[in-house]
Amino acid sequence: MQQNERVIQLIKEQKYEQAAELLNEIIEENPQDPIGYINFGNLLLQTNNYEQAEAFFHKAIEHDNEAATAYYGLGNVFYETENFPEAQKYYELAIKYGLEESDVFFMLGLTFVQQELVKLSLPYLLRAVELDDADAEKWFQYGLSLAQADHITEAKNIFERVLTLNETHSDAHYNLGVIAFHYKKFTKAVNHFDRALQLNQEHILAANGKKQVEKWLAEQNENEG
Repeated sequence: MQQNERVIQLIKEQKYEQAAELLNEIIEENPQDPIGYINFGNLLLQTNNYEQAEAFFHKAIEHDNEAATAYYGLGNVFYETENFPEAQKYYELAIKYGLEESDVFFMLGLTFVQQELVKLSLPYLLRAVELDDADAEKWFQYGLSLAQADHITEAKNIFERVLTLNETHSDAHYNLGVIAFHYKKFTKAVNHFDRALQLNQEHILAANGKKQVEKWLAEQNENEG
């Protein structure tokens, strides 16, 4: 196993001190190679050392100003520290310099969501699921953004797809309940809210949704009576 691959494995195993020691050796041996700095930045990100991580990613860019994964790392630094416009800028640079992976499109989409620019998120979230169509969470976020942008029918189809990937996704059931209520399909709405609560007893939104449906039905029955 090559040294940088070993580092990535150590980070996955949360053996951070060992990873840091090996990275120091790699950088000493190859101080012009941006990969060592990028991996050290990723390690620091994992341990929430954001300022240090930022410095390492910038160091990588000094050695290669088209190092796409360094820009992606900077995007993650700023996303984690809730500076979403800056995160957006670096994710866009990562894509510009050739990073064509689902995660970078997904994270770029989320920066628009966080800035309440939901319609702008849609093409990036769509690209993310095109590149990784087995990730239920990415599909869910895409569906949520569609719903927030008033594309209700499309959102319903996406939430149903989420359930084919993860049938225990309580938030997908909750959102399908909201959509069913929107279309006055009350039995279906209650069924989805009940399923969400079975999967997550603390799902407050599903509990409230169920109460709203039951309240509405009770009022309708009173009016008819």
